Amino acid sequence: MAEAAINTISTDYPTNQSRNTEERRYCWVCFASEDDDTSATWVQPCSCRGSTKWVHQACLQRWVDEKQKGNRTGKVSCPQCNTEYIIILPQMGPLLLILDTVDVAVYKVCPFVAAGIVVGSIYWTAVTYGAVTVMQVLGHKDGLTAMEHADPLVLLIGLPAIPIVLILGKMVRWEDTVLTFLRKYSPKLPLLKYILPSFACESEIPRNNSDLPAVSDTVSATRVLCSALLFPSVATVCGKVLFDNIPSNLQRTLLGGIAFIALKGCIKIYYKQLKYVRQNKRKILDFIPPEVGPNVPQPPQQIQ
Repeated sequence: MAEAAINTISTDYPTNQSRNTEERRYCWVCFASEDDDTSATWVQPCSCRGSTKWVHQACLQRWVDEKQKGNRTGKVSCPQCNTEYIIILPQMGPLLLILDTVDVAVYKVCPFVAAGIVVGSIYWTAVTYGAVTVMQVLGHKDGLTAMEHADPLVLLIGLPAIPIVLILGKMVRWEDTVLTFLRKYSPKLPLLKYILPSFACESEIPRNNSDLPAVSDTVSATRVLCSALLFPSVATVCGKVLFDNIPSNLQRTLLGGIAFIALKGCIKIYYKQLKYVRQNKRKILDFIPPEVGPNVPQPPQQIQ
């Protein structure tokens, strides 16, 4: 049917050209009239009438190339009447047909191959990181011995799971829960008022709970990733510094990691509370017009 349609279009094309006697005013692409170029081939590709009815075949070809942007099979329509242009190509020979089929197949397969390469690279990077982490936590010799005696399937699943677990663990915001608890109950407990006086500080201006600054900060993907992947190294260093008398490298690393998390969490809670108190004590001053005189003191830029 396609070949019959092409043959019909090819046969009817010169007949339509000779049958249509309407004056060709100008080409709507280059705005040249028939008198400007008598040798140019004209075409009526859509259902437009009037001044946009006719166009040079060469001008339309350039316009179609611009719209297809390298995709020779892309459909192009008239910008005025939205009629889809009927574009025909000469029949391909056997060699060109094979090459074209191969090119289309490669074009469709390449995205999947690229995705597989990216996923494979990430997977083996995670495996390598997991192996290095095991040797770092257990010790070089003990880590190698543990991986040599482990089942290969366990290694293929367990090693890449290590960075995933570290990243997920980093996203647990336990400090926010503790901070919310302290803010809620510190005014009711006299002991906390003396130990942590900043938690008992109240705002000078009454504000609703919905107006107060949020407890949680914005999550930074790069910060979470770096902190999670560097945590085993930090835990190992803290274990060697704080618990050097413990012979087991695994126990040293675990205790060092717990100590680091606790110390960092306390500092982070205190830092957030100081920012919270500072935010509650801010004020907005009255506006002083500049024309009142040079002797009038201007408001400070920032309340300390």
